[in-house]
Formats: sequence, structure tokens, C-alpha cells
Amino acid sequence: MGGCFSKPKPELHCSQAQPRRHRCTLSICPPDPHVEVKIEVVLPEKERAKEEMSPNGKASPLVYKVNGTARHYHLEEHPITINPYQNVKDVVEASVCHVKDLENGQMREVDLGCGKALLIKENGDYYAMGHKCPHYGAPLVKGVLSKGRVRCPWHGACFSIGTGDIEDFPGLDSLPKFQVKIEKEKVYIRASKQALLTQRRTKVMAKCISLSNYNISSTNVLIIGAGAAGLVCAETLRQEGFSDRIVMCTMDRHLPYDRPKLSKSMDSHLDQITLRPKEFFRTNDIEVLTETQVAAVDIKNKIAVFKDGFKMDYNKLLIATGNTPKALSCKGKEVENVFNIRTPEDANRVVKLASSKNAVIVGASFLGMEVAAYLTEKAHSVSVVELEEVPFKKFFGEKVGQALMKLKEVVLKSGKVLRADVCVIGIGASPATGFLKQSGINIDSKGFIVVNKMMQTNIPGVFAAGDAVTFPLALRNNKKVNIPHWQMAHMHGRIAALNMLAHGTEISTVPYLWTAVFGKSLRYAGHGEGFDDVVFQGDLDELKFVAFYTKNEEVIAVASMNYDPIVSKVAEVMASGRAIRKRDVELFVRHGKTGDMSWLTGKGS
Repeated sequence: MGGCFSKPKPELHCSQAQPRRHRCTLSICPPDPHVEVKIEVVLPEKERAKEEMSPNGKASPLVYKVNGTARHYHLEEHPITINPYQNVKDVVEASVCHVKDLENGQMREVDLGCGKALLIKENGDYYAMGHKCPHYGAPLVKGVLSKGRVRCPWHGACFSIGTGDIEDFPGLDSLPKFQVKIEKEKVYIRASKQALLTQRRTKVMAKCISLSNYNISSTNVLIIGAGAAGLVCAETLRQEGFSDRIVMCTMDRHLPYDRPKLSKSMDSHLDQITLRPKEFFRTNDIEVLTETQVAAVDIKNKIAVFKDGFKMDYNKLLIATGNTPKALSCKGKEVENVFNIRTPEDANRVVKLASSKNAVIVGASFLGMEVAAYLTEKAHSVSVVELEEVPFKKFFGEKVGQALMKLKEVVLKSGKVLRADVCVIGIGASPATGFLKQSGINIDSKGFIVVNKMMQTNIPGVFAAGDAVTFPLALRNNKKVNIPHWQMAHMHGRIAALNMLAHGTEISTVPYLWTAVFGKSLRYAGHGEGFDDVVFQGDLDELKFVAFYTKNEEVIAVASMNYDPIVSKVAEVMASGRAIRKRDVELFVRHGKTGDMSWLTGKGS
């Protein structure tokens, strides 16, 4: 099955194809033997010349340097400003409300005269902190307050109201904390200039004390992979006082960056998505080896062997290599304008090639559908080719998948040809663990590294985290699962770091993800694998709904669009260990806004 997104444009755009000899055809064969989909990829000039010289010549990737103007972000895509407060003094003190204006369990944004803060009252005490989530700038006043922490309404990050520290992810920074005092039944907030000038706060980190005399081929902690899991692991070690050498190595040419933006905000410049600047790594003595590949690990002698032959001793090892995109097994997959999006250069190049042209996406995965949605405003047409009739059917269910399609559905008969100026492959990924096959580290039949609740492998001193692992999920009775979510990778990295330091901390976080489709965000919490029913509230056609996924009369996951902060509320209930019964949700849906919501507040039976 497939579909097409199109903007009304003159037919002129469709008739600018080059002669047929300058095209390459990808054949996609669905399970039905009578159906074959052909994608006719128009070869770029460089590739055409290569084709004429050598029919079997392979393309080498192009590096596209962005010179265009900055794009207009959707609200949730825009990086938050570092300094939202203006014209501050050394110390700012402001009366923000009367003590009776705020009830227990309430939050309010209050004006300090030079900016805003989040004021909270819980159990009779007042707290004040930064009012925007450091991740993407969500207004925390619209989030969820529960048992001493605030959960972001957009992506589920959690912050302690007592300290401002980040307790669950995504994001790297904590919130600035402000002083609160009560005088004559008025609430005052007092903050230093430094606290007001930063919308975010980075925890204090230890310095490495052995850099002056270390052996270049030896490190205390080696982290293979520089995604969210690897970076959070390194930062957590420093935050917890670890002062020995830390080395991160990555096959990527860049420092760690916000990988979800590659499909959600495809023309972002590298400096807009880099998670930490170079100065951060230098200041905190975290070494990053880019464009470096580990080829093997000798667990007996604690040595990592690099592809170029270099060897490095380690004491503790974290494997956070993520995954590798699955490739099409067909002729034409090596053509220059056929992409697996893995780097900012890939994403930028796709946007450039797709501008006012025809784009074809193979695979209605999260990446595939996000790319398709993003390109609809830029390309002449965007077609999606998928073996399943409905995108996300296994993950979100058929009804939600149909609501998200926004496609003109067509049956692609045998011999159907889709013309493509650029083609993006999004048919899934496999764990990047091939180099571990002979290591002795426990790998399951699908190639995932098996870890326990402390992110430890079967080998002492060896930890693993992120998309390449299976781990026991407390929410589902410790079932071994693989959850390739950005938020989960952050938490894996933190748990691994704490247990490298022998804290004995077990992972108990609730999975939380989001995807952006057609300018709208869908939020999801829990783990719905194997759900047997879905209870809906709202209007699927209007993309304003909440879906409760149930199994054996219990809610195991929730998804929503335009229904904030319901997903964060459910995530908080799940995090507390309380079960949500299907019958309670059904009663809530049946009675609408007047229904009993005690199952969300914990006040029910």
C-alpha cells in the first residue's frame, strides 16, 4: 500500500524528468506476489556522469553545507533561549501573590518584573524555580505536579521542586531554584542575578585529576557511542564526583547532537542541535574521539581494539552503539540520492533535493512518517510506500494509524512506477552489535545486548545502554524489552553511570516518546506491546483524542494528540506503581468531563 501527499502546483514540476537512461529503479516487493512497486529515482548530475563512465560505479555521499536562511520552527522544535530575563539587578525580589491565592497542589507562573518563575505550593510549603522545561521550552505550569516533582507536559521530563534537579528525561539540564519567603501573608520570590539569567542550570561537575600523567592508551571509563546514553553517562559520572579519565568514542564526525531533530526538523543547522558545545567537554575533562570505530572488545584483558589497530585499556566499559538502519536488498540502493538519514548532512541534503521535487519514502516507520510530514511543505509531492495497510498499526493500533495517515490511499498494482528525485529509506534498524559477537558478552537472537536492571551485562564492569539493549521493564513485570526511545536512552546512561560507581540503582522509569506529524505532536507513555483493546476519548478525525491501551483489564500505555497533559498524568500514575484499571477509564470516557478521575489523582480505591 502507499499514499501521496501533494501540494497544488503546476504540472510543469512533474514534467521536468530527465531521459529514462538517467534513472534508476528500485523494486519493492510486498508480500502479495502479484504486486510490485517500482521507484524510479532520477539520478543527480554527478551520478549521471558516473553512470555513463561506469555502469557499476558506486556513489560516495555528498556533504551539504547549509547556507540557507533559518527556518521557522514549530513551537516544540524551537530551542529555548538561554536568557529569558532582561534588565536584572544583582538581586531581584518581587511580591508575586497573596498566600491564599494558591492552594496545595497548585502551580502558577508569576512575574518577577524582569521575567517569570514557576511558583508551587505543596503540603503547605512554597517553592519557586524556572518556568520552562530546559529541553524544548515547554511551560511547566501546564505540566503535572506530583509528590515533590513537576513533569513536563510535552515530553515527560521531571524536576524536583525542592532542588530543581532533573530526575527523568529527556534533556540534560536542571532548573534554576529561587528563594521563597512569606511576609504579612504575601509571597515573595528572591533570586540572584545569576539564577535569573539562566533558564537552565547545569549540575556542578568534578574535574579530572589524572590528565597530566595518564597513558594515552589507558582510561578508567571507556564509552563506545556518543548519543544520549553515552553523553548522560559521562555527565552523571562527573556530577557524582568521579575524577578519573573518561573517553567517549564515536563513528560520527560530530559531537553529540539531538538525533530526533534529523527527521522532525530536517533543515536544522548543526549548531542548533548540538547537545553540548566543545567548551563543555574541555571544561569537564570528557574526551571525545570522533570518526573512530571499535572493531572488537577483549573482555578478559579489558582492551578495546579499534579498526585502525589502536588498543585502549579500560576499567569500566559502556556500550551505547545504538542501531544501524536496515538497507534495501535491491538494485539502486547505492545511488547518491537514496538516503538512510543518519547525520545532519543527510537530513539537510534531503531537504535541498526535495525542494519543489518528488520525494518517495520507503517505510512508514516513525522516521519515515516524520520525514514525509516534514517534506510536504517543501516538496512538490511526497509518496510513502509501506507493506502494511496502516502506518503504526502494531504500535498505536489501526484506528490511530488511520487517523495519522492523512494520505490519499492508492493500491499500487504490478508495474506501478513512482518517480523520485530523492528517496528516503525508513524500514527499521538493527542493533549495532556485530563487533561483539565473539566477545563473550551476552547477545540475544536479534542482536540486542542483554542487561539487568542496573544496565550491567553478564561481564563484570561492562555496561550497555540505549537502542542496542534489552532490559527488564518494571512497568511490565520485568519483561525483557527493547525500547529505542530518546528519553529511555538518557535514563539508561544515568543508571549505568550510577552503577559504575556501585550505587546499586535499578531502572524504574516509565517509557515516554513523542512524534511530530503534520505540525502536530503525538505523545505516548508506557509500553503497549501485546495490547488487547484500546479505549478512546475525544475525536480521532479531528486529531484530538486520548487512547488507553489495555491488556488483561489493565492500562499498559496511553497516547494522545491535543489532549495535554493527560499522557504526563498517566505517566506519573504509572511511575508511582499504581495500576490503572480498564473499567475506571471506561467510566471516565462514558461520562466525559464529569467522569470520575480519581484513578489519575490516587484518591480512589
